[in-house]
Amino acid sequence: MNAFLARVCLLDVSQFYNTFQSAASALEKISGVLEEEPSVAEPESPESLPAALPSGAQGRRVQLASVRFGYRSAVVLPCLDLDIPVGQTVALVGETGAGKTTVARLLARFYDPNAGQVLLDGVDLRSLPDAVLRREVVLITQESFLFEGTVAENIRLGRPSASDLEVEDAARAIGAHAFIAALPDGYATRVGKRGGNLSAGQRQLLSFCRAFIAAPSVLVLDEATALLDIPSERLVQSALRTVLAGRTALIIAHRLSTVAIADRVLVLRAGEIIEDGSPAELMGGDGEYADLHARWAASLA
Repeated sequence: MNAFLARVCLLDVSQFYNTFQSAASALEKISGVLEEEPSVAEPESPESLPAALPSGAQGRRVQLASVRFGYRSAVVLPCLDLDIPVGQTVALVGETGAGKTTVARLLARFYDPNAGQVLLDGVDLRSLPDAVLRREVVLITQESFLFEGTVAENIRLGRPSASDLEVEDAARAIGAHAFIAALPDGYATRVGKRGGNLSAGQRQLLSFCRAFIAAPSVLVLDEATALLDIPSERLVQSALRTVLAGRTALIIAHRLSTVAIADRVLVLRAGEIIEDGSPAELMGGDGEYADLHARWAASLA
């Protein structure tokens, strides 16, 4: 009996040691991440944005002034100038590698330009505290990340202080309330790891709810509908109009059905703007956007 207990104790000690080794290894990795110097640093002398927005506006003016950026030795944006007025929705289109996603990441300040400035209401993003920037500019990608938790908790990430009523109002505004109410536990339904209990369209609708409740002044959509089927895309298209109303927005999309809601379309080639106009104007011409639209329409036939 004593020998049996000894073997059990040794087995427990062995399992504990293995768990301890795994935890120590994980702690070392986490410590390495925490000690890493940020590539995009907080400003030493932060500036403030203008407190008051123009009457009735929810957005801010966005400018890229002589922006140059490259990854290692590859220059993606040689010298880009862009001005997006308050409340305007701009679609950025072009072939793969034209620099569209790079522009989105610079606006969200995932990177800083090698030269030039990215400005929000005339203030360089490098001068804004991170908390202010993340409140003012929200980026939504094609892979909307949901955390293990409930539907309400994931929506509330946009504004942690939001009440249950405000969460529901956001879902109703976006058009997500119907599918949420039909879930087993409604807003208390757990979404699963990375939102695995929901469809791609449902996950994207929740990401729009999150953005709506956060109420950013600038919204950047990078291929936000790329992974959706046609019915899901139509749901998201309707939600987009609600989210974008009054805000300054940049939409990057290969699906030109998403581009149709933009006030203005910019065609990018090798980091340079080669066409600029409304969707109707460019589609009626014989430039690159008209060609892109014709090829996109043919692919649907």
